Amino acid sequence: MLRQALSQSNVTQVGLVERVISSSITSVACLVFLLINAVIMFTLRRKRVFRETSRYILLFHLLLADTLLIASSQVLYLLHTYRISLTYPQCGVLVMLTIMTNDISPLVLVVMSLERYVAVCHPLRHASIITARNTGAAVLSVWILSLLQVVTLVLVLLRFPFDQLETLKMPKQCSSDEIFLLPVLYHCRTAFTALLFTFVCLLVVCSYIGVVVAARSASRSQRDKESARKAQKTLLLHLLQLGLILLSCNHFAVLVFFYSAFPRMIFLRIQAFLYVCFFFLPRWMASLIYGLRDRSIRVVLTANLFCVRTENTF
Repeated sequence: MLRQALSQSNVTQVGLVERVISSSITSVACLVFLLINAVIMFTLRRKRVFRETSRYILLFHLLLADTLLIASSQVLYLLHTYRISLTYPQCGVLVMLTIMTNDISPLVLVVMSLERYVAVCHPLRHASIITARNTGAAVLSVWILSLLQVVTLVLVLLRFPFDQLETLKMPKQCSSDEIFLLPVLYHCRTAFTALLFTFVCLLVVCSYIGVVVAARSASRSQRDKESARKAQKTLLLHLLQLGLILLSCNHFAVLVFFYSAFPRMIFLRIQAFLYVCFFFLPRWMASLIYGLRDRSIRVVLTANLFCVRTENTF
């Protein structure tokens, strides 16, 4: 029923004005997001202290994955809006890139949460555990794990008899539902997503509990308690971000509800709005959490945004 409802909304004739409105809303939000991320990533690569500090290394890779995800998702959205069909290989590249980068974000958030846990609960061992080398190894593991899932999906997809098709041109617009020609692909993806978010949420919650206990420790100094409280807020924002990402994985069910409750024209505008909320907002929170709340980044970021020269103090 879910796929039928969405396919019916695609087949129905959509006015050019509505297409332009929906694509304009999402494109403007996408460009703003990409601009902010590009400036923050430039800032993180410009200063040596950012390139050698674990938390900033993690932030760079989180923003990189989110940037690739939003860019590929926006391309798919525009293709869907203007009913542009691709071949199966072209669609496969876009969908697999979206899947891989979508899985990287929660895994990097886990590493970032563990880094905050070690910094608050084991401050004396933080410098020896959370090194730039160990952080690089953790980031590499995250990218490899996400890539392995994509490779597995591609290998299973290649079992489909494409040589028996008259043409590789897709009959419908490119999407994960259309590229997953074998039912086992959908089940594998669903199972992996469920396991991933269960694992991620458990680790972030455990990190949060550990930080809360540390914040209430009577033996800690006022400075340590303040650091623990800041880590609590960061981890709470991570949990909110994970919740929004998880919600984005089930946004089709929300779309079906609005599709049955509102006229077609209103539904298209709601669809564009929900797309911005589900896909852009969770990723924008990463820029907010670490980009704007961090004083060190904020000073350099403001200078870069307004093209102001600053002294090289790093």
